[in-house]
Amino acid sequence: MKQIAKDLLKIKAVKLAPAEPFTWASGIKSPIYCDNRLTISYPQIRTRIALGLSQMIKEKFPEVEVIAGTATAGIPHATLIAQNLDLPLIYVRSKPKDHGRGKQIEGVLKPHQKTVVIDDLLSTGGSVLKAVDAARNEGADVIGVGAIFSYQLASIEDNFAQAKVPFVTLTNYTELLQAALEEDYITKNEEKLLHEWRQNPENWLK
Repeated sequence: MKQIAKDLLKIKAVKLAPAEPFTWASGIKSPIYCDNRLTISYPQIRTRIALGLSQMIKEKFPEVEVIAGTATAGIPHATLIAQNLDLPLIYVRSKPKDHGRGKQIEGVLKPHQKTVVIDDLLSTGGSVLKAVDAARNEGADVIGVGAIFSYQLASIEDNFAQAKVPFVTLTNYTELLQAALEEDYITKNEEKLLHEWRQNPENWLK
């Protein structure tokens, strides 16, 4: 949905800076910085996101029984989606608690319940697939992953295929660049640079 891409640009949840790239924790130089946590402060946008993902889940994963949010960024969106679909909600910690019962899943999860995991964005898929593993370890039948945005990096398809879980996103890197060009956030030359980064992020500008 290009409207979601435009929303992210409007509230500066996504910043494009091909001339002054950001440095990711992995050391990769990136011309894009995405902070979808900002979306929760904008009622119309968070509603559009929740309704859009709810509809996609109904279409792609109609057998879903539980919505799971990743801590922390996925939880608010998962909450709204679970409310829209009238489904139980759980959330998955990044690691088990170091006290009490050492739980990693919060909420009620029954064995073999068909679960869709919600995150805010997907880069390589590494973090959300850890949440998928944690949910599976607790007995969930994870049938899909949903997110607002995907960088469309080459590795993501392989990683999700290996995990044997499909994913859906409301918008993606290609749509974002189209929207940015239409809204005059970037020039055609900058668009070219941004596409080159996605094709080879490890060696971009080297």
